[in-house]
Amino acid sequence: MRKSLLIAVSAVALLLTSCKKNESGNKSVIKMDSSSTVITDNNGKIDSVTQSSSTIEVNSQKTEKTDFVYKATDGALVKVVFKNDPKESTVAITSNKKTFTLPKTGTKNGETIYEKDDMTARVKGDSLHLEQGNNVIELKRTKI
Repeated sequence: MRKSLLIAVSAVALLLTSCKKNESGNKSVIKMDSSSTVITDNNGKIDSVTQSSSTIEVNSQKTEKTDFVYKATDGALVKVVFKNDPKESTVAITSNKKTFTLPKTGTKNGETIYEKDDMTARVKGDSLHLEQGNNVIELKRTKI
């Protein structure tokens, strides 16, 4: 009886001392909730299929991430994350628990091109054209 009482008191004391919240943190990292972010198409209209967007500011340099869901012609859903920061712009394509990250290589005729090794992604408006070797996959932005 005495032993179980001692264990219970020790557990309560441990819980009370370990639940202190530290608010100091890293002051140079500011995360802004950008639920009011508005993405527009090339024609200036508001893009209504934006899934989520966030902007992080580190030492006065902004990094913006925008997530979309694309649908392949076979019905498969693909998560696509566009990341723009001062160093580079990338697209991360996730499907079947595999993620491919491609850096931006250029823009031509309103089409943004991302390439790495034998994989190329061409983004224009709501469509994403993905090529890997001889495989070609057409994706269209969608709402869930």
